[in-house]
Amino acid sequence: MARESTSFPHPLYEEYVLKPFFEDAKSYYYRPMLAANRAHAVMLYRCGIITRANAAALLKALAQVDAEGIEQLTYRSGVEDLFFAVENRLIAIAGAEYGGNLQLARSRNDLGYALTRLALRPPLLEAADDLINLRESLLAFARAHLETLMPGYTHTQPAQPTTMAHYIAGILAGLQRDSARLRFAYATNNQSPLGAAALTGTAFPIDRKLSARLLGFDEIQLSTYDSIGASDNMTDVAGALCTLGVNLSRLTKDLLFWATQESGAIRIDEAFLQISSIMPQKRNPVVLEHLRARISRMLAQAGGITLQCHNIPFGDTQDIEDEIIPLLFGSLETAVEILRLYGAVVDTLGVNVDHLRRRAIAGFTTVTELADSLVREAGLPFRGAHHLVSALVRHAQAQGLAPADLTADILRDVASKVSGLNVELSDDAFARALDPRAFVNARVLPGGAAPSATAAVLDAQALVIGDDRAWLDSTQAALAAAEQSLTDEVERLTR
Repeated sequence: MARESTSFPHPLYEEYVLKPFFEDAKSYYYRPMLAANRAHAVMLYRCGIITRANAAALLKALAQVDAEGIEQLTYRSGVEDLFFAVENRLIAIAGAEYGGNLQLARSRNDLGYALTRLALRPPLLEAADDLINLRESLLAFARAHLETLMPGYTHTQPAQPTTMAHYIAGILAGLQRDSARLRFAYATNNQSPLGAAALTGTAFPIDRKLSARLLGFDEIQLSTYDSIGASDNMTDVAGALCTLGVNLSRLTKDLLFWATQESGAIRIDEAFLQISSIMPQKRNPVVLEHLRARISRMLAQAGGITLQCHNIPFGDTQDIEDEIIPLLFGSLETAVEILRLYGAVVDTLGVNVDHLRRRAIAGFTTVTELADSLVREAGLPFRGAHHLVSALVRHAQAQGLAPADLTADILRDVASKVSGLNVELSDDAFARALDPRAFVNARVLPGGAAPSATAAVLDAQALVIGDDRAWLDSTQAALAAAEQSLTDEVERLTR
């Protein structure tokens, strides 16, 4: 038996949808809504759609709403959302004749998507700023460790000697691209949908570019259908944060290993260590665990954005309006927390330099150079040299010999037994081939592990960081200039 219908809103719809989304809108859309309303009123007047008196009344009413404060805008049953709450208040202040004209040539559709884009700008720029700060911290850390030898790993096993700076330069390369992805996401987002109205635009002679300019948008979304249907401004944010999360998670995994007693490579600052409630000796680097967990949270939030935009109609839909707010803004808020916390960890990170230098040769990590030396100085083909050095390592391991125990004579004996060859390699050449410092210093090609080559990479990355910082400064200046321009327009109309 069908139940009788009830009046709008159903109590559960109100509890789970309208009330929480009203609060979300107050948190993220209130300031953007006031700005968008001011810009729209100015544009309507400048285009001759409303009178100066009407525009002035609307702008003064908006000023009063602003002065009364956001606390006065509370959810009331039957008033769907913040838009209607503000509109009702404007009509009450300016009167129905003037107050009701603000929605001329506009819909909640184009306004809503504009508010999302406006509200995304500050946290996007905040994340971009914090990522630049982290890159600057890592750059300073790398420059301090150009000469710090350490084992480089492949397949989680010691592979070849490298330096801490060479490792961090690799991390910085990925983070540099992460900054580029955030810049791209900002550019995609900073386009104005205003003027699309519900879907098809409007017959009123509006100026879409004026509205965009007053609000600091770089340009308009030319297609009015795209204006109310696009979601890539959100999925571009999600994509940038997903890749950033993956890059940082891999660094975090290495740091957690390096912080173990078994590795002993780094020292997490005391400010980030927590003790055990039962084991007096414990100094737990839990900050890295919190970072790992928050990176996972950010990845889940960013992945949720993409999933929520997936398989929905191309057009206006709640999936990418109110419903996406917690994921969209939550992901950026989590990103900011991660980046700031990571920067503090890097700024206070200690390195056990002597221990890493000893570990740089352990595990026969330099023998690639020994094989190369046999090619260059003994005339062996590389595959033969590789086979011989592999046999030498197996012999040393069987005899319990460390790399420092090996000599050119042992190499000759192994070569004679394995292949019947008389291999001539001087004692000096043999010792140089197994020296981790010489191994690293020889790799002077662009991007190589030699301190000079790594320093060149860091210098190049510093230039890009400078460019990213200049972009951020100019972007913030452009937004401030647009805000001042809108303020000037409002003041001229309300004098």
